[in-house]
Amino acid sequence: MTGWVWDDGTVAEGDELAVADRPDQVGADVASWPTGRLLSVAARVVEKRFEDFLATRGLTHAGMITLHHLAEGPRSQRELAVLSRVTDQTMSRTIEHLDRGGHVVRSQDPKDRRRTSVKITPAGRRALAAARREERESDTLLGAVEDYDHFRRQLIALIAAATSTRD
Repeated sequence: MTGWVWDDGTVAEGDELAVADRPDQVGADVASWPTGRLLSVAARVVEKRFEDFLATRGLTHAGMITLHHLAEGPRSQRELAVLSRVTDQTMSRTIEHLDRGGHVVRSQDPKDRRRTSVKITPAGRRALAAARREERESDTLLGAVEDYDHFRRQLIALIAAATSTRD
C-alpha cells in the first residue's frame, strides 16, 4: 500500500502535506522509505509549517525572500525581481503586500525617477530576524536537525550537483 495510514485507519494517498498537520500519526515505516521520498516529504512539511509561521505575521514566502535581498540595503524593484527569479509584475505585488504590512517603504530613485527604490523598515528587519530564528531553532522546522550549518551545506551541495550542467 502506498500513501499515509493514520491511526484512525484512513489512507491519504500522496498527501505529504497532511504530515504537517498530523505529525504524531506518521507510521513507523518512515525509516524504510527511499531517500528521495524522505527529502520530498521533509521539504513539503517544512515549507507548509514555515508558510503557516509567516502567515501569522502577515508575510509570505515571497515576502521573506524579498526582505532577505533588502537586508543589505535598498534595491530597485527590477533588481529584486531578478534576484528572486520572478517577473516584475510578481515582484510588484510582493512589494505592495510588504509595503501595506509596514515591512518596506518605496520611493522614487533620486538618480532615475522612472525607477522605484525599495528599502526594508525596522519592522521588516524584525520580521526577517524572527523568521530566520524560527527556521533555525524551531523543532517543528529545522531546529530538529542536529547540525543546522552542516545540513545547510549539504543541501547547497545537493542543489548545486542536481542543477549543474552535465557534459
